[in-house]
Amino acid sequence: MSFTLFLVYALVSLAGVTALWLLYRYGQERRYRRQPYVASTARAGAAAPTPSEAPAYSIALVGDLGAVATNGRDPVINLLQDWQQQTGSAGAVVILGDNIYPTGLPVPTHPGRADAEHRLNAQLDALRPFAGRVIFLSGNHDWNKGRRDGYEYLLRQEAYVRDHLPTAHYLPARGCPGPVTMQLPGNVLLVVLNTQWWVQHGTRPLGDAYGCTASTSREPFEQLRQVLAANQHQRIVVAGHHPLYSNAMHGGQFTTKQHVFPLLAVHKKAYVPLPVVGSLFPAYRRVVGAAEDMAHPRYRAMRRRLLRVLRDFPNVIYAAGHDHNLQYFQRRGGHYLVSGSGSKTAFVQKGGKATFTHEHKGFFVIEFYANGETWLRTLEPGIATDTVRAAEPFRSHLYTAAAPSEPATPTPAAASVRVGSGG
Repeated sequence: MSFTLFLVYALVSLAGVTALWLLYRYGQERRYRRQPYVASTARAGAAAPTPSEAPAYSIALVGDLGAVATNGRDPVINLLQDWQQQTGSAGAVVILGDNIYPTGLPVPTHPGRADAEHRLNAQLDALRPFAGRVIFLSGNHDWNKGRRDGYEYLLRQEAYVRDHLPTAHYLPARGCPGPVTMQLPGNVLLVVLNTQWWVQHGTRPLGDAYGCTASTSREPFEQLRQVLAANQHQRIVVAGHHPLYSNAMHGGQFTTKQHVFPLLAVHKKAYVPLPVVGSLFPAYRRVVGAAEDMAHPRYRAMRRRLLRVLRDFPNVIYAAGHDHNLQYFQRRGGHYLVSGSGSKTAFVQKGGKATFTHEHKGFFVIEFYANGETWLRTLEPGIATDTVRAAEPFRSHLYTAAAPSEPATPTPAAASVRVGSGG
């Protein structure tokens, strides 16, 4: 057999095997896509009722709101407002970044400025009546998708939020890496990191010149370790934009359609079939990674250093957005959330290391009870137009800590303590 004929047979065989694999994957995806997945070990707990009394404090974690509807009928915004009315001052809303799609808040003369303002105003208007705390984080889209002039976009958005909702906190201030701490009632400590700082191109504020306490890229992790070590008596939530575990695109998981039509990553209507060759793009994203993928060297280094710290402190909850779905992982004593479906949804692979996944709009809520119990709940909008809240697809009793001994409401001084904030 000639080499040319052998090569033809090999290519035909490869194409056939690839086609069978893609057909199998497609069949699997059709069965589970957009269906909630709960690991078998967590199904019994997911059906358990939460404590009968009201939580002492609650935190709503809402990510990637940047494409919300501006007509007053956005389902996630309406769900968030419903939660705010029920929670009152005994809660906080943490907006996990990517607050304006596609590229944050441009200059006033930019043709996209009006639309960007409308999307951000829809969030600010919904949060304005809330009696609890409001904390904004930034994501890669808020930094002009990580481009070199992204710092200017970040500063504009921070100033806009400060001017139009003065009661809100935009953290870490001035784009510093953090960490920033905020003492909350119920013996709850919120720690905020600017994870975009480690993957950003161009200006990245650091040191006294920018008002940041960290002077090197490693120092924030040392400061985080100090904060966690000093507050082991508290219930701690660490918030950042980028997830540390993910079964979705930024974790290297792609749909069959993305394997066959890879140009959809460039344009949503680019249905140009490129089988076999198209699989090279997902493989690249999984192994090498774009700038916002876990596989990218900057992201990988940030993730490794952050996990090295978090794994030394059991029951710390780390919450992120970035991937447009809901995911929960319990790994090495820690709890890792992806709550990034505030305005968009995208494919998420079931199984693997995940305890729960769902390709659905919504957000996670963490509830802290006076008896020391901490619960994770999943809030999703109803499908019917007159249903604000759907049936809860997943809940979990995360852990029970020693009941807090101090009063539920901290002193004003304690409530404003911040470390590594740059402001």
